[in-house]
Amino acid sequence: MVVVGAGMVAHRFVESLLRSPGASPRVTVIGDEGHLPYDRVKLTSFFAGATPSDLALEESVFSDSRVNFSQGDRVLRIDRSARVVHARSGDAHRYDTLVLATGSTALRPAVDGADLPGCFVYRTLDDVVAIEEYVAKRQAALGRPLRGTVIGGGLLGLEAAGALQTMNVGCLVVQSSDRLMSAQLDLPGGTILRRLIESKGIDVRTGTRTTRVDADASGRVAALQFDDGAMHETDIVIFTVGVRAHDALAREAQLAVHPTGGVLIDERCRTADPHILAIGEVANYDGRSVGLVAPGYAMAEVAATLLLGGDATFPGYDDSTKLKLSGVDVASFGDAMATTPHALDVVFTDPVNGVYKKLVLSDDAKTLLGGILVGDASAYGALRPLVGAALGGDPAAYLAPAGGSEPTTELPAEAVVCSCSNVTAGRIRDAVHEDGCTDAAAVKACTKAGATCGSCIFMVKKIVGQELVKLGQTASEGLCEHFAMSRRQLFDAVRVSGLSTFSAIIARFGSGRGCDVCKPALASILAVLVGEHVLDGENATLQDTNDHVMANMQKDGTYSVVPRMPGGEVTPAGLIAIGTIADTYGLYTKITGGQRIDMFGARLEQLPQIWQRLVDAGFESGQAYGKALRTVKSCVGSTWCRYGVLDAVGMAVRLELRYRGLRAPHKLKVGVSGCARECAEARSKDVGVIATETGWNMYVGGNGGFSPRHAELLAADLDDEGLIRAIDRFFMYYIRTADRLQRTAGWCAELDGGLDGLREVIFDDSLGICDDLDAAMALHVDRYEDEWAATLKDPAKLRRFESFVNATDTPDPSLAYVPERGQVRPATEAEKQSGSVLIAGTTLEVRR
Repeated sequence: MVVVGAGMVAHRFVESLLRSPGASPRVTVIGDEGHLPYDRVKLTSFFAGATPSDLALEESVFSDSRVNFSQGDRVLRIDRSARVVHARSGDAHRYDTLVLATGSTALRPAVDGADLPGCFVYRTLDDVVAIEEYVAKRQAALGRPLRGTVIGGGLLGLEAAGALQTMNVGCLVVQSSDRLMSAQLDLPGGTILRRLIESKGIDVRTGTRTTRVDADASGRVAALQFDDGAMHETDIVIFTVGVRAHDALAREAQLAVHPTGGVLIDERCRTADPHILAIGEVANYDGRSVGLVAPGYAMAEVAATLLLGGDATFPGYDDSTKLKLSGVDVASFGDAMATTPHALDVVFTDPVNGVYKKLVLSDDAKTLLGGILVGDASAYGALRPLVGAALGGDPAAYLAPAGGSEPTTELPAEAVVCSCSNVTAGRIRDAVHEDGCTDAAAVKACTKAGATCGSCIFMVKKIVGQELVKLGQTASEGLCEHFAMSRRQLFDAVRVSGLSTFSAIIARFGSGRGCDVCKPALASILAVLVGEHVLDGENATLQDTNDHVMANMQKDGTYSVVPRMPGGEVTPAGLIAIGTIADTYGLYTKITGGQRIDMFGARLEQLPQIWQRLVDAGFESGQAYGKALRTVKSCVGSTWCRYGVLDAVGMAVRLELRYRGLRAPHKLKVGVSGCARECAEARSKDVGVIATETGWNMYVGGNGGFSPRHAELLAADLDDEGLIRAIDRFFMYYIRTADRLQRTAGWCAELDGGLDGLREVIFDDSLGICDDLDAAMALHVDRYEDEWAATLKDPAKLRRFESFVNATDTPDPSLAYVPERGQVRPATEAEKQSGSVLIAGTTLEVRR
């Protein structure tokens, strides 16, 4: 067999051939890219630090002894009569069966200037590498952030916009239709999606076509003209206007090709030539060629089955999609547009919170036909497998904010759980019962369910858990596929072993290279047990995005700065210092709910300058970026208030200084109220302290967010030392035993024995660990060091705050960065005369 193309679909086809028992095919694969096969679905993760090796598919497939992989070569001609393909290298490959898996090519609009330097498509690994390199060079040359434009507001276009934003490039998305993702969303859903995208600092123009691309004096892209005559300045353009089947080889070989593109195939993926098959995006079935990986995988399985002597047919296209853009949940599945005659819609919409959900049902309201989820796609994994089946409950229960995202009945065996690999619920159950799989990772390795986009992994875990219960077994509590231990077990393993680096820990207790689940979890554990700076050595690479630069990234790509103000206490001199700094750097300031001052709009290279001045003024990091103690909120207590019975401010300051920098599975907040009037809202915090005439009452397990919960009373009438000792033990017990990203509210609810059991641990030492918990907290207090103060003393750490390796410390005098909401210093006379560009978020205007 000869396979032309070495992408995801070709890889799946060869893998399917090789895994068949007793099969001994001889396969030659010819791919024209200079890379091993990679996961194009996760291409955008390249801009978040993923390397080509991170994206690579299973290497053992093409390195198998039965496979001859010709990498970086191109097939130029097919000789159907001699059954030979001729390659650019000069090689001629004979075949019994030829499989075309050449994919598709990205389109550029037929407008002048679409091929100018600075215009890109977004399709391959080479494309994203070229985009990143271009952005770095142009930003260095221009000395300012770039302005970017994405032409095409579909699934890929929004991912490309997110990639530009990751590189600190301002972005406008231009869509020709009346809404974003018009192929997947109806108008209400598209309207909500637009609001979500714009809330991330990405501008959107709909109903707009580009008519021309203009160049600057250097010949690079500089501006766009739209069909309404408007001009838009831009430094880089990415076209995501669609794809066309890469069918040139088939046309030249005079195979039957659809007028709109794609090699015509039947339900068994056979072309007009009985010796040639076509799979993936190059194939046209029933008049369609679709640029999604799931149908391509289904075709690959059908073709492999046919060549191995089996019988399988292509079921047709599954157009289900899920947007992979950080902070924006969008999913569409089945008959989302309700084209089925007499279909019914059940809709929930919440424009304020950016949520739109629609289920499409049969006319008897029993069978699920499709749906749209915008703003909250948590139900996607449970609903999509039910398309064509009975919903099994009240449709509204799936859509309401507090509704269940899980089916009320067990999925039928034929329900497709993983559309990418066409894995059914029945196949997953078989993997548990017949193949001995005991967790989702084993099922993924066995069936490929969840191995591509990962959106079905929640449902895979649920099915595995259900089947293990039937077998009288317990589902794995492993942290992820790289660690079989739970976070609690891993914490103990690291503590006992004394290991202090991720590489040593995964070598001893795990497998593989780690992922975005286990790396931050280990970073948190090591922060507690080892206590090194978050940016020290190997462990700096484990941190979440915000921890990498010790600041919260905002939607426009700038950062917020939050100095600590224990208990909300700050001196007049401190306020003046903060005001001066905010004025100097043009930062938007706001009082937070935790009684601190948040400064927004700082650029990456400004963070060390700002923090140097804050540290000199006596401030330290407020840890607003970490899964750590955030704030201890207080009222004025007995110091000023005529109702206060105890010193709430003094206790709040003492607690915040004691627990500052304490890393945890999730963020921690504390409140201290000086009397029962509860002005500090202590019962909405992880630990709430309320003063009474006879001492402090301690509440635990409260939190806000999407699932607000009041804290519950753990102990009453504690003195100062007793209160602090109890909080010490509560926090350290939580840190050691909670699951990854589990808030104290959920942790308390799951504790054996509930609050009574917690009291026995903390006050009665029922587990015999109180001395250990006390010592661990004392160690934290003793070795605390302000992370920003330490960073400012370390030139190696400061290098990560350089936007570019050749950045200059001299700012461009023609640019004035202006924050939002009108907090702007008066323009200088020089700025008025120069006509400086004002940059406010992503809106540009010239001051005359």
